[in-house]
Amino acid sequence: MTAAAILILLVHLIWILLVIFGALFTRGRPFWTIAHVLALVWGIATEAGPWPCPLSLAEQYFEAKAGIAAWHGSFLLHTLDAIVYPNISSWVITVIGIAVCVFNLGIYLWRFRKYLSLRRAPSRP
Repeated sequence: MTAAAILILLVHLIWILLVIFGALFTRGRPFWTIAHVLALVWGIATEAGPWPCPLSLAEQYFEAKAGIAAWHGSFLLHTLDAIVYPNISSWVITVIGIAVCVFNLGIYLWRFRKYLSLRRAPSRP
């Protein structure tokens, strides 16, 4: 069960990195753009709303099944846990998370406005 907890933590870390940096890799890729925007909306909903993150719930489940407290267990588990869940007050994490998501959505808005302006530009012979 410890391996499952580590795997879920790795997936969670990759998901967080996707949400933070996804806009850098989606230009010209409509499918990934839509997937990233949905990930951003989900990120805002889980940070601001009452819904828990399913990955967090899975981590807690596997850690409990393995008999591991958050600060006991393997170094990898402890390190990943510290990265995914830094020891910062929850309101700071919420504000930073929402700010990152809004920033990424702003990038998409800027790209969309640029696309519209290029479409409206008169074609030159």
